[in-house]
Order: sequence, then C-alpha cells, then structure tokens
Amino acid sequence: MYYFLPLAKYKDPEPDVRPPVSVIVAAHDELENLVVLLPMLLDQEYPEFEIILINDRSEDDTEFYTYELERQFPNFRVVTVKKTPDYLNPKKYALALGIRSAKYEHMLFTDADCRPCSSYWIEKMLSGYKDGVDVVLGYSPYIKLKGFLNHLIRFETLLSAIQYLSQANKGRAYMGVGRNLSYTKTCFFRNKGFASHIKTLGGDDDLFVRDAASNSKINIVIDKEGQTSSIPKKTFREWLIQKRRHMSVGGQYKAADRRRIGAFVMSNIFFYLLAILLLVIHSNLPILGAIVGIRYLAVFIVYMLAARRLSDKLSLPLLPVLDIVYFFNYLLLGVSVLMYKKFRWK
Repeated sequence: MYYFLPLAKYKDPEPDVRPPVSVIVAAHDELENLVVLLPMLLDQEYPEFEIILINDRSEDDTEFYTYELERQFPNFRVVTVKKTPDYLNPKKYALALGIRSAKYEHMLFTDADCRPCSSYWIEKMLSGYKDGVDVVLGYSPYIKLKGFLNHLIRFETLLSAIQYLSQANKGRAYMGVGRNLSYTKTCFFRNKGFASHIKTLGGDDDLFVRDAASNSKINIVIDKEGQTSSIPKKTFREWLIQKRRHMSVGGQYKAADRRRIGAFVMSNIFFYLLAILLLVIHSNLPILGAIVGIRYLAVFIVYMLAARRLSDKLSLPLLPVLDIVYFFNYLLLGVSVLMYKKFRWK
C-alpha cells in the first residue's frame, strides 16, 4: 500500500513542452515488425522529430524496405551495422551508434516488435520533461492472446511495472524498459553511456537507469496514449529464456534496490509457504482462512487499482493462481540463474 497505491492516483504531467526528439529503434532481422511499426512512428502527431533505425546486421530485406522510406521521408534515417566488435554487446553497440548520430538532445527508444498505443505517443512521453528531468520511464504492456501463459506474462509485466514505476515515483528509480524509455544525450554521455556494463548481456535499459538515478532527475509517464504495446513470447521455453536473461542483470542493481525487490518477493513466498505449512498441520484453520482472505483483499485491491490506472486488464478469477505461480516461478528462475549462467542473445 505504501509503495504501490500512490501509483493508482498518479497524474501524468500536461504536455506543455515539445522539444524536438530523435526516436531510435534497433532492429535485427525484424522486417515483418518494421513494416508495421515504422509507418506508425512516421504518422505521429508531433511538431519536430526524426526516426533513426539501426539496421543491426540484418540478413532479411530490411535494407531495401528502409531505403525506400529514406527516399520518401526526410525525417527518417538508417544507421547500418555490418559487424559488431567481438568484445561488445550487439544491441548496446547498435544503440550507441544511433545515439551518436541523433540530431536532437532528447531521445525516445522502443523496439521493433512494439507498437505505439496512440498517434500522440511521442507527445505524451516528452511531456515528462519538466523541471530539469533527464530520464522518462514509460510503460509497455504485452498484447492479450489466448492461453494461461499469456495471462502469466502480462501479470508478470504488470507487477514489474508497478514496482519500478512506483519506486521512481518516490524518487528511487532503479530500472526502466527499453520498449518505452526516453533520456537526453547529455544524460547518456554524463553516465559514460553503457561503459559500466558494456560486457553484460542485456542491461541497455535497466542498468543505464541504475547509473543515471544517482545524478539525474527521473520522471514517469503512464497514460495509455504514452504507452507502447509489445508482442509476447508464445511458448513457455522462449519466455523462460527471456526472463533468465533479465534476471541475470538484476544482480547488478544497487544493494538498496535489491533489498526492496527481495523483500517484496520473499515476503510473498514466505506467506504462501507458511500458509501451506499451517494448512498441513491443521493449526487454527479459521484464523488461517481469515489471514489469507485479508491478505488477498488488501493486495489484490492495490493490484487492480494500479492496473486500472495503467489501462491494463487483470483477470480477477485467475488472480490468486497467477499470484502463486508468479512468485514460485520467480524463485525457481532465481535458482536457475545462480546455477546456470549461460544466456542467449540474437
């Protein structure tokens, strides 16, 4: 209630500042997604912006498609990466090239498989730049598909967003997501880009925010018009690979942030373990039922209010099951990351 409930009442700043902005997208063999995404970006209602696509070693027809767009749209540019140096992370290298070529001070990032939720996405995200703000964190939910896995992915994404947006709202930002993230060139170079985690697989978004939080002012934008939606993984195996990669980066968060995240996760896990233990030994079952009921009522009301503020939908009947599966899956993934530290990237 202390951390998450204020998010349900948060109001985005009014868009009274409209600085020119460079929208940057890194793509590796993403032609099918780019055919959908790029027209949506070019159609944004905003006074002055450019789109920079980093064509990162693509072997599909991305080059031919984007060549035609460059001819038609003067505010569209392509940066081509033929080869990534062996000692650098491919995505970070691609993004760094895009940032260096950006014409404007303010930059806005998304991924090729994302879709802006409105033609005012740029305007809403840039409205966060007030009173010396250097970084704006946005929200990027996954689209709704059939099946329990999709419910779990969207619940996990929502719960992660509630955590990092709530902490940022209280002045304790620790991460953001590259699917919907904005910061200035000055902030990027002041924090030496991705230098502190250049050898880490991933972290171009959350570890950069980690570094920027110590010397930059960070704001959030959560209205639906300022969101991007993303295409989720469709198999449990693909999702697990993605989550293991993300969790491997979490070990590099600041100690205070790790403690807050750990306290949230472990308190929920211990709650369920204790409830199971008391159920097995048949100890004060009416009291146990009352405690479980009170906990569900308090926690789920907060989740539902925060989800409504983020214009996201939760399945109330599935919520108890999703809650249990999420926390125990988190525990198993954490053990997996500690035991097996081999990860994949494109």
